[in-house]
Amino acid sequence: MAEKPKKAAQKSEQKMPDVFVWEGRNKQGQKTKGEMQGNSEALIKALLRRQGITPVKVKKKSKGGFMSGANKKPITAGDISIFARQLATMMQAGVPLIQSFEIVGDGHENPSMRELIFEIKTSIESGGTFADALRQHPDLFDDLFCNLIEAGEQAGILESLLTKVASYKEKNEAMKKKIKKALTYPTAVLIVAFIVTAILMIFVVPIFADMFKGFGASLPGMTQFVVNVSNAFVAYWYIIFGSIYAVIFAFTQARKRSKTFFNAVQRFSLKLPIFGDLLNKSAVARFARTLSVMSAAGTPLVEAMVSVAGATGNIVYYEAVMKTRDEISTGTSLAASMRDSGVWPNMVIQMVQIGEESGAVDQMLGKVADFYEEEVDNLVDALSSLMEPMIMAFLGVVIGGLVVAMYLPIFKMGSVV
Repeated sequence: MAEKPKKAAQKSEQKMPDVFVWEGRNKQGQKTKGEMQGNSEALIKALLRRQGITPVKVKKKSKGGFMSGANKKPITAGDISIFARQLATMMQAGVPLIQSFEIVGDGHENPSMRELIFEIKTSIESGGTFADALRQHPDLFDDLFCNLIEAGEQAGILESLLTKVASYKEKNEAMKKKIKKALTYPTAVLIVAFIVTAILMIFVVPIFADMFKGFGASLPGMTQFVVNVSNAFVAYWYIIFGSIYAVIFAFTQARKRSKTFFNAVQRFSLKLPIFGDLLNKSAVARFARTLSVMSAAGTPLVEAMVSVAGATGNIVYYEAVMKTRDEISTGTSLAASMRDSGVWPNMVIQMVQIGEESGAVDQMLGKVADFYEEEVDNLVDALSSLMEPMIMAFLGVVIGGLVVAMYLPIFKMGSVV
């Protein structure tokens, strides 16, 4: 009996899929190449054979933006969001798909994005489907995007699902920007405060220290402390800055190269005060929004959960969704599976349960997403209002403390005179 929880824990420890670059030949014997997302080379080869492509070369690559030249800008998630909206608008207006690609591609300012659009257009013109053309760029078009496009092509409602994809991408990007804003502002201020303090310590404080040597009296404790710190900065500035750079570089490289370390950072981030609550609610909002869109498109629940897991953006919720998927595949209801994971808020579980009983899971999940997206907005606004006075107080203590420490001996001399 004790082995079951252990096995379940091992099963839930899922890996985020990698990106593979492949080369092969299609049914006509022509050379073709692209990129695909998966967990192993064997899986990529199997998926290629299923598409009628004989794989010749498959290798793993690091995730990154599509760029065809050194002078071209990388493609961002915002570019993909705009592309989806423009294409949806064109098709709703009755413009044929191929012509829509030409119009959107010709009018795009980013050369890399323009090249990508025409590459997709060429792939469709050569007999491939829209979804297959998108799957050749898994670093830009995730499983959700590709699956919804495939469902739209098969059901003949491509323009409708393109509109859903565009709305989903826009809301997702808006939420990401708000979270980045909440996290970037205090980080930027702390960096500026450190740079200003370092400049004062290296260039300004030594001038005062030389002036104080002629006073012939002992310095106040606060002033002596600042002078000692300044001496350390002047003598070992290269070690201090080098150590800071080394720590930042090691941290970023470890996040990129080690999945274990990356997952540990994500787990820890959810436990941070204030910011952890923001990240938790944003993950729940992305889960609800993604599953709502895929349910409305008619995607089977078990298949949808893979895309939903990747969209949550955090390994804790990724594992919870994959565990839920495993339980659903054995016949357990979605609400019961979510309750067993112990991750989801009770309100979310209850809304899902009501949706299952009424046959409107997508609508209930949409309401959950709306609620948590509004919660994220309120948290970001509250953080911005709270951080501004806190940062001003911090800067006042640091910079003001340095100024007071430097002028204390002068005030002491004045009182003696």
